[in-house]
Amino acid sequence: MIEVSVQIKASAQKIWDCFTQADHIQKWNFANADWHCPKAANELVPGGHFSYTMAAKDGSFSFDLEGTFDRIAAPYELDYHLADGRKVFFKADETGMVTHTFEPEMENSEELQKQGWQSILNEFSRYVQNLKD
Repeated sequence: MIEVSVQIKASAQKIWDCFTQADHIQKWNFANADWHCPKAANELVPGGHFSYTMAAKDGSFSFDLEGTFDRIAAPYELDYHLADGRKVFFKADETGMVTHTFEPEMENSEELQKQGWQSILNEFSRYVQNLKD
């Protein structure tokens, strides 16, 4: 398992809403300014499906991150698995500590995967902290 985390100055409920609502996901779900998330859809119930399109802004590449929600314990925990079967665990607490733990894929090094997921989590943190209540 690989773990990334970030401290966010926001309530657990705000963190949860921004992490789980499609209109918010489109505004933070990318690793850097050259990418964006033009499409996000999810059915936030156990067994519900999600699909997030991640794309280079120049149109050179895109992919859909898809999976299924396994366990939902709002506003603190969310367990899901990706379309390839890898498990992912999201956890937030009252202090604003957010942790994402995931099973690595085999194509890229664990360090590269950790850097990518950490970059996305950092974008998430910036988005949540800059969002007006």
